[in-house]
Amino acid sequence: MLNYIIVFLISMVPLVELRGAVPYAITMGLPVLPSYIIAIIGNMLPMPFIFFFARKVLEWGKDKPVIGGFFTFCLEKGHKGGEKLKEKAGNSLYLALFLFVGIPIPGTGAWTGTLAASILDMDFKKSVKAVISGVILAGIIMGLGTKVVLLIGNLF
Repeated sequence: MLNYIIVFLISMVPLVELRGAVPYAITMGLPVLPSYIIAIIGNMLPMPFIFFFARKVLEWGKDKPVIGGFFTFCLEKGHKGGEKLKEKAGNSLYLALFLFVGIPIPGTGAWTGTLAASILDMDFKKSVKAVISGVILAGIIMGLGTKVVLLIGNLF
């Protein structure tokens, strides 16, 4: 039970998200499907808050002492992510959001994708579908990648 709670909490952490929670669950020997579902739920839980409030909070705090630098960094990261999506996507913005979130490279998870969708004023329901699909894809890729690494590790 404790390991499932840890999976849930890891999946909620920005930058780590499901991409860290799934490998943790697999290396701890937890059953894959329940761990995967818990990681998806944990990763998606902050999404509405990020979409509707993060930009407002970040804009409010960008000129404040102590937090201003970090808030500005987050805004710039979301803006750059959004601009890259717009630039590459054209009419396929939601497909681009799905791929942005789904291909597990650093800085492209649900948090950044959701912030980018908010900054670009994308439709919430369509963004949720794109982000959750991307999270599912990222989880599959991370799960398979972890299994392969463990398999190779066992050979040596």
